[in-house]
Amino acid sequence: MTKLDGASAIVTGASSGIGFAVARHLAACGAKVAVNYHGDAESAEALVAEIKQAGGEAFAHRADVAVEEEVTAMFDRTVERFGRVDILVANAGIQKDATIGEMTLADWNAVISLNLTGQFLCSREAIRRFRSQDRAAAPTRAAGAIVSMSSVHDIIPWAGHVNYAATKGGVAMLMKSLAQEVAPENIRVNAISPGAIRTPINREAWEEKDALEKLLRLIPYGRIGEPEDVARAVAWLVSDEADYITGTTLYVDGGMTLYPGFSDNG
Repeated sequence: MTKLDGASAIVTGASSGIGFAVARHLAACGAKVAVNYHGDAESAEALVAEIKQAGGEAFAHRADVAVEEEVTAMFDRTVERFGRVDILVANAGIQKDATIGEMTLADWNAVISLNLTGQFLCSREAIRRFRSQDRAAAPTRAAGAIVSMSSVHDIIPWAGHVNYAATKGGVAMLMKSLAQEVAPENIRVNAISPGAIRTPINREAWEEKDALEKLLRLIPYGRIGEPEDVARAVAWLVSDEADYITGTTLYVDGGMTLYPGFSDNG
């Protein structure tokens, strides 16, 4: 298992799905974890209890990552509890789907605010903390590591989901631009773009047999992903095993971005 002993991590949107699995796995790798949530306190606290039961360190913190003051408070509390911040996994995100003619400005703004502005606010605060900390005391070779959670829809268009797809395209360039800016400070910034993962947000796509069969036609590897597939990739990407990697998007998608519709010459 990847070793993250002594590292302090913040995982946003960690009360369910991918974020839940990421926070749990980072803790299993030895990291101390701040479990961010917005609405589901019960699930976040259950995860904290599970981590502590296994001998790890964690706490739950409610924050809307699209609100600047709440992001700052989340980092303040993490430093207060753990002494520093070494890892940010900017995972929080939502979907509010509609065709373009039916999509409201409110739904557009809500998705942009959380999925893109939230990543900006959390990444900016993480970089500020990385810069202010004792470099010699860092538990990893990097001064800090950020993983931006994106999606295969940073490159695959998605009709009926233009707000979501636009944010993921934005996250890709936000990540690359940040990586370019802070690499000379030994701060690493990367992204992970999951494909179809078995989470509550897309339950209708995998819960019924017919829906799952239709989905699997888009996945050359022949299975839907599990949150743990993404969690293991995150742990590796923030560890010293990936120390020479920055500005890169890792696609955890079973080959979905290989455009399987063209496998028979189109």
